[in-house]
Amino acid sequence: MDERRSLRVSEAVKEELAEIVGFEMGDPRLAAVDVTEVKVSPDLRHAHVKVAVVGGEAEEKKALAALDHARGFLRHELASRMNLRRAPELHFAADPWAEADARVEILLRRAKKTRGRTENQP
Repeated sequence: MDERRSLRVSEAVKEELAEIVGFEMGDPRLAAVDVTEVKVSPDLRHAHVKVAVVGGEAEEKKALAALDHARGFLRHELASRMNLRRAPELHFAADPWAEADARVEILLRRAKKTRGRTENQP
C-alpha cells in the first residue's frame, strides 16, 4: 500500500472523528475529549486513535470506556462519510504527550510576544 495514501486516510479519519466526537455525540463523558493523532495501518484495516482528555485519570478512564462503547457507532459513521472500501477498526488510547504539546504551544506564543516587544524597543 502507498504510504502517502495511508497518511491521507489518517488525516481524514482524524478530522472526521474529531468532528463526530466533538460536536455530534451527546455523551457527557466525551465533553473534554480531543482527537490528537490517528495512525492508520498500511492495509487500512486498523486505526490507532490517540485522544487527549482534560481532567484527571478518572476522567480519562471514563472517556476511553465511552469511546470503546461507541466504537461501532463511530466506525459506522466513518464508513458513511468516507469513500473507503472498508472502514478501519478503531483502537483508542490516551495521548500522554497532549499536555506537553499544549505547554510547548503556550511557550512558543509567549516567546513570540517577548521577541516582538524587544524588536520594537530602541
